[in-house]
Amino acid sequence: MKKRCTWCENTFDEYIKYHDEEWGVPVHDDRIHFEFLILEGAQAGLSWATILKRRDGYRAAFADFDPEEVAQFSQEKVEALLLDPGIIRNRLKVQGTVINAQKFLEVQKEYGSFDKYIWSFVGGKPIVNAWKSMKEVPATTPESDAMSKDLKKRGFKFVGSTIMYAYMQACGLVNDHTTDCFRYKEV
Repeated sequence: MKKRCTWCENTFDEYIKYHDEEWGVPVHDDRIHFEFLILEGAQAGLSWATILKRRDGYRAAFADFDPEEVAQFSQEKVEALLLDPGIIRNRLKVQGTVINAQKFLEVQKEYGSFDKYIWSFVGGKPIVNAWKSMKEVPATTPESDAMSKDLKKRGFKFVGSTIMYAYMQACGLVNDHTTDCFRYKEV
C-alpha cells in the first residue's frame, strides 16, 4: 500500500485521486490557475472535501473556469447561480468569482499570463519543503503573505494568506507532500 500524506488517508476515492494526481503538481496553465483560485476561495470556512465534491458543479456554473466568460457574468447570472445546488451558494463568494475573473484578465494583460505573475512570488520554481508530518506545515508563509497582499491591492476577493498558501500547495508553487509520501519525490 502506498504511503500518502495523512490529510488524505481514510477519505473518499476522488480525494485520494486528487492527492495522487494533482495536489502539488506545478501548474502553468492559466485556466487551471483560475480554477484553483476560485475553488480555494470557495473553500474559505469549509473543508476541501466539500469543494471537491462540487468541482463538477463549479465547472458547469462557471463556464469551465473560462475567466473571459465569467468576467462578463451579469447580476442576473449571479442571482441564478445563487440557486444552483452544485456550488456553494454564498453571495459574496459568487460575486467574488466574477470580480476575480475581471482582475485575473487585468493581470494577464499586464504580465502576458497569470502564470508568469503568480510564479514570480516563488522565483519561478517550486519551493520544496521537507516536512516529516502535516503538523509541521505552516498555514501561511512570507510568500503567501506577499501574494495575498498584492492580490488584495489589485482588488481580488477571498485571497487571504491562508487561502493563498493552500492555492500554492494545490498548484505546485510549493511541495508540501510529507517526505514519507510516495508523491514527495514525484512532484
